[in-house]
Amino acid sequence: MRAYTTFAAILVATLLFAAGTYGQSGGRGGSSPAKPNQRPAATPTPSPETDNTAAADGEPITISTQIVSLPVRVMDRRGRFVSGLTKDDFRVSEDGVDQEIAMFSNESQPFTVALMLDVSYSAKFKINEIQMAAIEFVEQLRPDDKVMIVSFDGEVHILTEPTSDRRELQKAILTTRIDTGTSLYDAVDIVMNRYLRKIDGRKAIILFSDGVDTTSSRVTDLTNLADALELDALVYSIRYDTFSDVQAMKNTTVTRPPPPIAVPTTTNGGRLPSILQSVGRPSEQGTTPEEYRRAEEYLTQLATRTGGRSLQATSITNLAEAYRNIASELREFYSLAYYPTVERIPGKRTNVKVRVAQQGLVVRTRESFLKREKR
Repeated sequence: MRAYTTFAAILVATLLFAAGTYGQSGGRGGSSPAKPNQRPAATPTPSPETDNTAAADGEPITISTQIVSLPVRVMDRRGRFVSGLTKDDFRVSEDGVDQEIAMFSNESQPFTVALMLDVSYSAKFKINEIQMAAIEFVEQLRPDDKVMIVSFDGEVHILTEPTSDRRELQKAILTTRIDTGTSLYDAVDIVMNRYLRKIDGRKAIILFSDGVDTTSSRVTDLTNLADALELDALVYSIRYDTFSDVQAMKNTTVTRPPPPIAVPTTTNGGRLPSILQSVGRPSEQGTTPEEYRRAEEYLTQLATRTGGRSLQATSITNLAEAYRNIASELREFYSLAYYPTVERIPGKRTNVKVRVAQQGLVVRTRESFLKREKR
């Protein structure tokens, strides 16, 4: 019996030691075994992490850590991108406290882009113009960039999840149809919180809209703006002013073309049929000057809070130009990441400052973060 007891004690001690050693291997600087068929990333991708550190009794202590990822664009005084900078050229601070840059990349990396198209009845552009401009934008992105297509009217339509398949993206864009209502805030909320938060790496939202919401029921503009402060993605808004068009449409019946007989493409010159279908009369909501002022401020703030830009589109020509500028800029970002030295307080805004050593350069990135209260 004593021999059996001694053997059991040795076995238990061995198992406890192995468990403690395994627990100590999982921290932020440790490595974990690769999953089968999982391709290792060439550059570490910042993402929320959890450290597991073993206590003296072998039980893991869970410590939550949050790495902050910043896409940074550096320009000279003429607005030209400045390439060739290194990690040592940058300084990052939070609320005046310097932070250590944990990860840095000056290489062009792929983006995941959410292309959001407002197809409500107030759209200034014809649906085939919206479609052709969107297709041309997608074609200007790099082959390894992934795009998800989202359209919204009174409802939110996820037409395709992130993919680099250009044929699939074109087919998705060509399914868009003009309809009544504008659930802009709901659409932005879904893209931010259900999709982009789960995706690692560089991310951007390209939002094409007049900014006027009439039918959202789940969230408000203030909810979107608060979430934008926490989201690690750029937002580019392309605003078109529909105020005059909407005033003229108040007492008219809104129509739209039926599904196309011949699918138009950028190369074969196909056209949508001229037969129209009625989709009803627009409501009075979303037609006042005050609502349009609020819409412009909303789109501007979404871009400013995330380090993106707000652009204007008054014609199909400068809509295409806006898309070209955005596609070009997405190739011109540095990536910085750091672990904050002070724990974030829910509901408190944290101010971020990125500087470069060289004089006369302009840095564009987000300027603050906000940790959300638990919902």
